[in-house]
Amino acid sequence: MSRVAKAPVTLPNGVSVTLNDRQVEVKGKNGNMSLRLHELVELKQEDDAIIFSPTVDSKEAMMHTGTMRSLLNNLVIGVNEGFEKRLQLIGVGYRAQAAGNKVTLNVGYSHPVEYTLPEGVSAETPTQTEIVLKSNDKQQLGQAAADIRGFRPPEPYKGKGIRYSDEHVIRKEAKKK
Repeated sequence: MSRVAKAPVTLPNGVSVTLNDRQVEVKGKNGNMSLRLHELVELKQEDDAIIFSPTVDSKEAMMHTGTMRSLLNNLVIGVNEGFEKRLQLIGVGYRAQAAGNKVTLNVGYSHPVEYTLPEGVSAETPTQTEIVLKSNDKQQLGQAAADIRGFRPPEPYKGKGIRYSDEHVIRKEAKKK
């Protein structure tokens, strides 16, 4: 059974949650976001906490309850603080430049690669070999980071490529003579 579903979602100051039919709206200082509740999940609001419970007693309902609780918790954190992902470019001549909603990457191809960021995701490049992505939506941010990483994933022999800042690449030993 899901233990995640049993923990309540605490609402920080400045965050409000409203429930209309099966649609949950979360408002905070960083904007508004909404989530559609699964039919096997119900929620109730008590003071500064939201408690989730399954509508029927089954394993599937408990799984959906845990998922909905995690998704709503991510929305609350997103509208209050926001999320951030850092990417590093490792390799000779690898560099990135963010301008507006585009990230231009020079990662060893014959041409620069341009990636258009989805709406709601912003990028900045503090150095030429570092990209910082920020967003309120955790899912969209993770997908954008994975798309950028996919242009040149880290390879196991020299470790060159685009990697998350907290990622550890397992290196292989080169061929011996």
